[in-house]
Amino acid sequence: MTRETPLLNGHYYHIYNRGNNGENLFPEERNYRYFLKLYIRYIYPIADTYAYCLMKNHFHLLVRINPKPDLPGFENLEGLNPGREPNLPGLQDLEGLTPRNYSQSFSNLFNAYTKAINKAYGRSGSLFEKNFNRILIDSERHFIHLVCYIHRNPQKYGFTGDFRTYPYSSYQTIRQQKPSRIESQQVLQWFCSMPSFENYHRQFDNGQIQHLIGDDNFH
Repeated sequence: MTRETPLLNGHYYHIYNRGNNGENLFPEERNYRYFLKLYIRYIYPIADTYAYCLMKNHFHLLVRINPKPDLPGFENLEGLNPGREPNLPGLQDLEGLTPRNYSQSFSNLFNAYTKAINKAYGRSGSLFEKNFNRILIDSERHFIHLVCYIHRNPQKYGFTGDFRTYPYSSYQTIRQQKPSRIESQQVLQWFCSMPSFENYHRQFDNGQIQHLIGDDNFH
């Protein structure tokens, strides 16, 4: 069901996928960096990113579809009165501005990365499972829980002993407020403060969100 959810302007989504047949997506350290480079090229123009985590055989993203105003065809975004969706502060009502298929931008990312991996490692065929998963985030509680869930994921699956030191997630970028394309300030506003952000992550229980994350059995 989650694979068929349409991506619509102004809405928040949990997007995730895994390697086809359990295959590793990132055989080497350099692969993580290359994926993020492609992510900036294909996804940054059409979405704001609030959290991410890349792991050896799967990944998680928290994004809001929101085309940047300087993109061709989106000049009419200027001057719009921002609306609000219950429990999600700052949500702009951009619905109906364009018929663009935003899923295609993600497909282009995955296809470009797959081609690079196939060329580099002499493989062929699909690298990712077909039709990435996407779940609509419809409340502030869902958003906050998902940020913690995404950041704690590498510890949950044994990729690290401490999620706070894992290098391929947005946790330290947000905590240290490093300059980046992550919407760090917006995330911290939802947690109210940095101590709250850190404490919530430390005390988070996956059971709080299990019913909202779909099938995440990656082992």
